[in-house]
Amino acid sequence: MLWRYAAIVLIAALSGCASTGDWSSDTPTRQDPRASKAKRVNLKDQSVSDVYAPSSNLWIRIRDGFQMEPMNTPLEIEQVRWLSARPDYVNRSMARSSRYLFYIVQEVNTRNMPTEIALLPFVESAFVTNAKSSAKAMGLWQFMPATGKDFRLTQNVFRDERRDVLQSTDAALDYLQRLHKQFGSWELALAAYNWGAGNVAKAQKRNLATGLPTDYLSLKMPNETRNYVPKLMAYRQIVLDPQAYGIVLPELENHPYFVAVDVGSDIDVALVIQLSEIPEDEFHSLNPSFNKPVILSNANQQILLPFGHAEIFQANLKKYTKPLSSWAAVQVTKTESVDQCAKTLGVDAETLRQVNGIPKGMRIRSGSTVLVPKTSSRVGDISVAMAENASLNLDKSASAPKKCAKGAKCPAVKPTKVASKGNSSKNNAASQHKSASTDLAKSAKNGSSKSTSTTAKTSNGKGVSKIQ
Repeated sequence: MLWRYAAIVLIAALSGCASTGDWSSDTPTRQDPRASKAKRVNLKDQSVSDVYAPSSNLWIRIRDGFQMEPMNTPLEIEQVRWLSARPDYVNRSMARSSRYLFYIVQEVNTRNMPTEIALLPFVESAFVTNAKSSAKAMGLWQFMPATGKDFRLTQNVFRDERRDVLQSTDAALDYLQRLHKQFGSWELALAAYNWGAGNVAKAQKRNLATGLPTDYLSLKMPNETRNYVPKLMAYRQIVLDPQAYGIVLPELENHPYFVAVDVGSDIDVALVIQLSEIPEDEFHSLNPSFNKPVILSNANQQILLPFGHAEIFQANLKKYTKPLSSWAAVQVTKTESVDQCAKTLGVDAETLRQVNGIPKGMRIRSGSTVLVPKTSSRVGDISVAMAENASLNLDKSASAPKKCAKGAKCPAVKPTKVASKGNSSKNNAASQHKSASTDLAKSAKNGSSKSTSTTAKTSNGKGVSKIQ
């Protein structure tokens, strides 16, 4: 039945959509195995509105899927009290979750996991898709760079799939299932998700050596991890009986919020927003993984659009006759300043600096990939190799050499490497998730929570949460 699927992928055989070629490129795109699980609907024969569900209330479905036992510990009671004393905070988090919960619940149900797991982003990121921790964890599920690479989440110039709703959810559930298989309980799996599997295993080994139990409540662990499962269980209690805690849950219909559309040709982000007739912030809430103003067909990427706007996008795209993309990618062959590189490439220096996010006083290192405006000599879609492996590496510009006294030997000035954007370091242990879950109680007591910024920052036991 169609209701079993959250993301409906539209077949991209849209003929005559642009004078520069069909939306379905002649170059076949690589198929991601994750995408194959989503139901595909051909709008020539079917309608998105055909998707239905047996219940109109997603919260009922979530409650029916609860499997974990309440802990009923002082820590859980404290977390429930903290949340119930802050209904505005809870309501904001719940409202943000409305875009993503149906999809996450669908995936959790498909894997026969407890639906408590679908509430985990409340703890991790408060459902802020661009949440970033002081430890560089990103997205709804707060993946560290190395752990993201371990689960095939691309992180490069063009996109960071740790922020991608579909990809990061799939990876997080894979990870949690792996941890559950290793430790045999969801409480320990969640502790390992937050603290790292190696740390949990060592804590168990220490307890075994002294004849102590090895369950979650018996292990010695950092305060963040000690509070991690109680925070999740506090959300469970609120979802079970919101009225008891003075919380009003938003109405969540039990059908998809968004539709996933295959990308068949490179297309500008601004054009997608224009053709789908949605606000810019709505687009970025659903598609936070895109780092650049162009979406690449060869990046095996999908565009998420609000449920009612996929058909609008399709209809407008068919009538659109101008080029779909105005950007090309170029790999620089020598280390140069932005001004020198712009002159070499024949582009405006300020445009080169702005679109690639290059601070002033930096040089672009040889081998870096930069985005530049398309010209008659730069046509076609950005290649698979660049889409998958593009990196931008910068050096500080060399300072002007000091004048030396006659006969004195002047030391050579060497450039300092200060930034590497793209592929994350492999030196981090991928088994250590080091989740940056929000230490919400601590941050609120410190009065540090602000709602003025759309870019959320989370703490990792070191920093202070700024998620509202």
